[in-house]
Amino acid sequence: MQQAKIWDAATARRYDTPGTGMFAPQTLGPTVDRLAHLAGEGAALEFAIGTGRVAVPLAERGVPVTGIELSPPMVEQLRGKADEATIPVVIGDMATTAVPGEYSLVYLVFNTISNLLSQAEQVECFRNAARHLTPGGRFVIELWVPELRKLPPGQAATVWQASSDYIGLDTYDVLRQHVVSHHFRFDESEQAQLFRSPHRYIWPAELDLMAQLAGFEMESRHADWDGTEFTADSRSHVSVYRLPPSR
Repeated sequence: MQQAKIWDAATARRYDTPGTGMFAPQTLGPTVDRLAHLAGEGAALEFAIGTGRVAVPLAERGVPVTGIELSPPMVEQLRGKADEATIPVVIGDMATTAVPGEYSLVYLVFNTISNLLSQAEQVECFRNAARHLTPGGRFVIELWVPELRKLPPGQAATVWQASSDYIGLDTYDVLRQHVVSHHFRFDESEQAQLFRSPHRYIWPAELDLMAQLAGFEMESRHADWDGTEFTADSRSHVSVYRLPPSR
């Protein structure tokens, strides 16, 4: 599987950046706070748990966390922080893999639903979340908003971050609704290291329809984990979907 090859041992080793980037306290703190509140007294299931960036601090808050992860090397990295008894993980595809138990919360952070490269797989991901949730349970997705307004006719790429040691750009295939993210990192030798990952981008309205097909209702949408209002200019969103109290 293409994604399994991308998230290999080398990628897993350099994935964690403690205290900086997506591991920075100002980024990670609000994420964990919101998820802990949404989980309540129940257990949480993380799709694409990775190296445990969110799961480890959430478990430390007293929320029982289980994970599904496609990449064994990412789970090996997680095992340096928490053992199987603390955070159980099942190796598999988040669209189809089942794990034991029922959960009050399923969550999918940092744009990871876009790693599923077809609409059908993304719809199945919603249905898989619904299968694991108790009545009234929530499915939370963090996802970026495609920046097609920055893409004039004839131009295939947008630059979304540029600094002295990093350039991030996306190349779009608007016919297939695909995008490839290119991450260029520079060191003092002036040599660039490139990491690329393919995605299928999803408009918020399309995401809402996927939720409806799986039996969810929209509960809230904000621009970030702090609860900032979502507007036409927001670059990302945190969307919370909920199953009816009884099914």
